[in-house]
Amino acid sequence: MTTPVDIPETWQITDHRVLGTGRVCSFVEDQVQPPSGEPFRRQFMTHPGAVAVIALDQDDRVAVVHQYRHPVGMRLVEPPAGLLDAEGEDFLAAARRELAEEALLQASNWRVLVDIFSTPGGCDESIRVYLARGLSEAPRPEGFVVEDEEAHMETSWVPLDELVASIMAGTMQSPSLVSGVLALQTARLSGALDQLRPADAPWPAREVWAARNAQREQLAHADERDETDRA
Repeated sequence: MTTPVDIPETWQITDHRVLGTGRVCSFVEDQVQPPSGEPFRRQFMTHPGAVAVIALDQDDRVAVVHQYRHPVGMRLVEPPAGLLDAEGEDFLAAARRELAEEALLQASNWRVLVDIFSTPGGCDESIRVYLARGLSEAPRPEGFVVEDEEAHMETSWVPLDELVASIMAGTMQSPSLVSGVLALQTARLSGALDQLRPADAPWPAREVWAARNAQREQLAHADERDETDRA
């Protein structure tokens, strides 16, 4: 039997409305035309995408940050992570930047651990989680300013096995940490660390994200032309 896989499939968007815009995300509504049947509307948050880094040292410890997350009212244990700062930004470059900014580390060996959608029913955020090895100290990137939650963020080293135990006990809940650590433990126990995808492996979710954004932009331009014609 063939192993099932996620398949990119973009149903036609026949109408797109921006209901609210924030500093990072927007709240939008799409009218979607399925292959058969009546069109329907879906409201969700847009997101630029993110990267996260499971940084593993030679003693099987992982570098983590302790960061306050206001929406959930908790200080979470997380891997160094951050947003893709610009459309088309190189994913590995973003991961290198976040590792230096948040953990003051650099790595000589990079692999892709896992790609996830954080909340596919209500947000289009996709996260690529990297494994970084061959670690050494690094300065923060020039121009980076520590502010807001990051000004109160702490860092620590935690043995990989302790992270796995905490995740299974339900005391660590960050999606990038949970998925990255469990993927790392699976690869380590199966002897497949060196078989992980290369750091520049294709990321289909980002290709779909770009295509859908292009479709929405076309709809927006069409609406602008209609308004101009009516005027």
